Amino acid sequence: MVPTDRGIMLYNYIKDALVCLEEIEKNIHKKSRTARPTISLGMCYTIFQHVLEEQVSQVPFNLLTRFSENCHLLDDLNNGAIDFSITTQTTTQPSLVFTPFSKERLILICGSKTDTTLLDQLIAADNKKAIKSWLKKQKWFATAANMQYLKCFWLTNFKESPDFCADYIFPYFGSILRCLKSNTGFTVIPDILCRQHILQGGIKLVWEGNPHHENVLYFGKKKNAVYPDAIQFIENLLTQYWSQVDDMPKDQCPELVVTK
Repeated sequence: MVPTDRGIMLYNYIKDALVCLEEIEKNIHKKSRTARPTISLGMCYTIFQHVLEEQVSQVPFNLLTRFSENCHLLDDLNNGAIDFSITTQTTTQPSLVFTPFSKERLILICGSKTDTTLLDQLIAADNKKAIKSWLKKQKWFATAANMQYLKCFWLTNFKESPDFCADYIFPYFGSILRCLKSNTGFTVIPDILCRQHILQGGIKLVWEGNPHHENVLYFGKKKNAVYPDAIQFIENLLTQYWSQVDDMPKDQCPELVVTK
């Protein structure tokens, strides 16, 4: 084939760019044989903030994080957008494997300046109707417009969905905890995310519910993961953290018990 004059002109315009692309491709192939693995991790932001954030420096590989709801994390895991996830839900996709490793209990908490004298009496008497009526009149915080955790807690204890909306909606529990600290208001939150705040005194544990509402926590990953050793490292790191929480002396926070 013989190029036309216009073909020669086009080649002269793009030849430098083609050479540059070839060099980039060579460098990428070289680095892929020697560079550290890159793992994409999906979880809710508050779990990352409370559990993994301070331990990231221990990770001997590149780590990309994605924060989303459980349903979106499962989709991302299935289509390969992430390599590993922490969720409270599973799917039946044959290419995925889910390993239970702990549980989270949904609990009712409030700012330390909230007057709960009457509520404490109602809870002690197990007067569910009066408890529900009293709580509906309070100031509420939630993490999403659908109030997922509050709905689960309310349905478990009162056998119905809440017929009110939260007064304040925030993207993350961390923001809610900072707003509630030494203030007034209520929220429903997984116990693992607020234990330290309760121990420090800025947040009060009001009620664990009767019965308790607990979610199983799962590690999710592909059956044929590209970097199984790196994923195992993350699993070990997270399992170690949860084990330390489970082993916390009960006299430090006797109301909270995280079960495996």
